[in-house]
Amino acid sequence: MMHAPSKDQYQIKGLTIKSWAEADQPREKLKAKGKQQLSDTELIAILLGSGNREESALALSKRILNFFNNDLKTLAKAELHDLKAFKGIGEVKAIKIIAAMEIGRRRQLMSISEKPQICSSKEAFDTLAPLMMDLLHEEFWIILLNRANRVVGREKISSGGVSSTVVDAKVIFRKAIQYLACSVILAHNHPSGNLRPSQADIELTKKLKKAGESLDISVLDHLIITQKGFYSFADEGII
Repeated sequence: MMHAPSKDQYQIKGLTIKSWAEADQPREKLKAKGKQQLSDTELIAILLGSGNREESALALSKRILNFFNNDLKTLAKAELHDLKAFKGIGEVKAIKIIAAMEIGRRRQLMSISEKPQICSSKEAFDTLAPLMMDLLHEEFWIILLNRANRVVGREKISSGGVSSTVVDAKVIFRKAIQYLACSVILAHNHPSGNLRPSQADIELTKKLKKAGESLDISVLDHLIITQKGFYSFADEGII
């Protein structure tokens, strides 16, 4: 659980957004210049609508982002109690922020309905990252591909603790057969942020690749996903 943040240099006593020059107000700036011209701080300020007696919405927004290392991915992990720890953030405002973060995550998932073609490890990462990179526990997923390397499905195989999850080859290849997949890409996340594979990861990959060969289902890659990025077994030449 995160501790309640303290006030800092972002406090602006008695100042509300409405008292600023119109061109500096986030909502007016959005209307006049477009959403792309707004900073993350200004966008969060619009969600807040108001600050507290000592801070404007913009100052409060800046303090919130600073507390979460100015990283929207970290902010997206925040729970109600984390956000309500800020003075001026009640349940309604906290829910608005959480809902906005979730909408952004779901938007990243929309492309799967278009059956994208996977031609690189980066494209495979982009297909799974919204589902996995913010998790606080390990999960194992597969991407199922047709003969043209187009995505026909994504399936979670298992969910575990903070450092491991159990993977059953029978479950993986049963899913592949159900989807009539010609190949699969394996993926699991490391909540610790460590991008290097363990010896167990390497041995599991070899085992699954061999099992796939007996079924004429290719294991094209195995990704390790973290908030920092990803590690590709194929790119590193160990699959």
